[in-house]
Amino acid sequence: AMADLLDFFITNEPFMDRRGIISLPVRAGFEPPPTPRPKANPINQDWIAKARALTPILDVAGPRIDANKSLPIEILDALFEAKMFRMLLPRSQGGAELDLPTFFQVMLAIAQGDASAAWSVAQSNGCAFSAAYMEPSAAREVFCSTRAVLAWGFPAGVCAITKVDGGWRASGTWGFGSGSRHASWLGGHSQVCDGNGTALKNSAGQAIERTVLIPRESVTIVDDEWEVIGLRGTGSDTYAVKNLFVPDRFCIVARGVGRDQQHAADAATGDEPERREQGPLYRFSPTIVYQSGFCAVALGLARAMLDSFVILAQQKTPSGGGPLLRDNALVQEHVAVSQARIASMTAWIMQSLRESWDGCVLTGRHSFDHRATMRLASTYAIREASKVVEQVYSDAGATAIFKSQPFERRLRDMHAVAQQVQANAAHLQTAGQYYLGIKPNARFM
Repeated sequence: AMADLLDFFITNEPFMDRRGIISLPVRAGFEPPPTPRPKANPINQDWIAKARALTPILDVAGPRIDANKSLPIEILDALFEAKMFRMLLPRSQGGAELDLPTFFQVMLAIAQGDASAAWSVAQSNGCAFSAAYMEPSAAREVFCSTRAVLAWGFPAGVCAITKVDGGWRASGTWGFGSGSRHASWLGGHSQVCDGNGTALKNSAGQAIERTVLIPRESVTIVDDEWEVIGLRGTGSDTYAVKNLFVPDRFCIVARGVGRDQQHAADAATGDEPERREQGPLYRFSPTIVYQSGFCAVALGLARAMLDSFVILAQQKTPSGGGPLLRDNALVQEHVAVSQARIASMTAWIMQSLRESWDGCVLTGRHSFDHRATMRLASTYAIREASKVVEQVYSDAGATAIFKSQPFERRLRDMHAVAQQVQANAAHLQTAGQYYLGIKPNARFM
């Protein structure tokens, strides 16, 4: 009997739900076995190795990326050669169609080199998601070139499209177009309007939106808008069109998201007639791409900052004399806590992505519980990474203020990361509402 009991605990994996309650599945022989749990795809080490090979190149180029507010040609060449902008593009369109846990680790490596480059790569991979919702011939037009990049930003004011013969008439201005300076196509999220300019609404009273894809040469770039504290190298320009004709094939479901993806937990899964790709990656919404990609930027940036400080601490003696920084007990504590923050947040994100991926493989959809967990984990990870960067900058002392040192630019980049929508404290409230049994707003979940 004791042997059977030990075998039970060895062969059955405990499960902890989001409230911290542990349960044990019952082993065959006692009661019917539990439903088999799918296993995550093994992490694609080749892609991670390619990204790590880019880290030192990006690190060296970081000051120029920041100063020029764009990615230098040799950096773009390296990213294109490594196919970093095609990680989440469907295989049918020449992409890698990577699993999300691998994508997260690739982004961590790129971010340790330069945050602006990593941000641009993450953003464009979220945009490339839209290929799954396009007619294959149209997707080939957009992504056929090995140097193809699709970028888009947020509407800046009213952005409207009206149906006309063979396509749409589009007018609008969009800001925060990260990667727009090396993009070949730009997207514009727009409200669908009638001939009188009145926004149309669905049965739930929500504005109907679609996204128009436009060759970069057809937009007007608003000059001198991208004067910012950090992530300067993303070149996140503001761009506009006025009364531009866009063919039907380049007007797609808003943000490449299936209609069920932003619905509440109790909503029935609807049909997605415009989704052409059936792989598990495209059962998710791009929201999880931005969550995992941008929190990876924050964590990779924090890791690079901490690693640089460790080198400094082994060499620097404070101006007042005394032992090296590394021998200071308070510095030792700060380094340990920073390490714990980065490691724990990285592990939590990886666990959340694995569980989300496994659940999607098993059920064909991204469960609301997993969506809530990832929403909380990604936002909290950015905020914890920000604490690491702030602490390192403080402990580095006056050394940190010099542009020649690896701290000042990364502090500015971290401040920019922490100000964008994925880090918004409102997401913590949304997660808290869900865990308290209150129906949350699902817009960013």
